[in-house]
Amino acid sequence: MGWIRLIGVLIVILGFALKLDSILIILVASIVTAFVGNMGIVGLLETFGNSFVANRSMAIFILIMLVTGTLERNGLKNAASDLISKVKGASPGKVIGMYGIMRGIFAAFNVSFGGVAGFVRPIILPMAVGAVESKGEKINEEHLESIKGMASGMENVAWFYCQVLFIGGAGGLLVQSTLASIGYDVELIDLVKVEIPVSIFALIVTIMYYYLKDKKLREKYYGTSLKEGK
Repeated sequence: MGWIRLIGVLIVILGFALKLDSILIILVASIVTAFVGNMGIVGLLETFGNSFVANRSMAIFILIMLVTGTLERNGLKNAASDLISKVKGASPGKVIGMYGIMRGIFAAFNVSFGGVAGFVRPIILPMAVGAVESKGEKINEEHLESIKGMASGMENVAWFYCQVLFIGGAGGLLVQSTLASIGYDVELIDLVKVEIPVSIFALIVTIMYYYLKDKKLREKYYGTSLKEGK
């Protein structure tokens, strides 16, 4: 009889196989599992509550995705694209480079924008694409995939190197504890002083690399019409 408690797994598998609504599938599977497991409604709600508290960072991530999806549906991507089309000389490489600088500055204060899903995809990517389409060109599919990679890469580089500049942040504490485990006791303020030139150098190199890469791709796919953002 213990196997009957796995019926929730079967419901999830069948639901996704039939391409039913994901949230509805999970909700039904949860209720059925609670019923056959003799948890009751109170037990089910307590489990949901404990899971939410224990994984609140993931819950916040999910909320950000829901808000972002709602904004996209109401024209966020179009607004971002229209905005960058009004900027003279804009190009995907320049858009991504400017985002890298802004991301690094805010990361130093431990301020997050929601990462790739919450900010890069709905705002930065449409702005980069709009920089091409505003010149009368249709975005090349291979160029678009490269832009996605560059934008995501810039997010990772800026956040990875610049979050350590925030004293007491998770990144700095991780580095401090790692160094302590191998016999190096480092104060957080000293760690920040060392990390400043490293983060600046990492941003400069990444920005230059992505700018030159994008310039090469624009010349490859659009000839000279988009050279230097013209």
